[in-house]
Amino acid sequence: MPFAHAVQADGWLYVSSQVGMVNGELVHGIVEQSNRAISNLLEIVDTAGYSKGDIVRCGVWLSDARNWPSFNRVFAQHFDEVLPARTCIIAGMVVDCLVEIDCVAYRNSS
Repeated sequence: MPFAHAVQADGWLYVSSQVGMVNGELVHGIVEQSNRAISNLLEIVDTAGYSKGDIVRCGVWLSDARNWPSFNRVFAQHFDEVLPARTCIIAGMVVDCLVEIDCVAYRNSS
């Protein structure tokens, strides 16, 4: 794909949105896709040298408002200590997925 998974700038980490894919294939169901999308996101954050606690904001896109309660339960399992600010929007997706999530993380360099 013609974009970076993440870009760092002055202590900030901007992570491109992630979907519930494994090896280029979508997993099935909102719970499974939510878990995989968040796991994919956290793996990128970790690889960049940041931690889950450095995430200050998440953007979430759901294809169906009825999936909001299920997504929230999964989100709460992953972000159980320090909750980032979050936006959740209902939207059509470019790929046939149920959820996408991106984030912004910050780590003070001093």
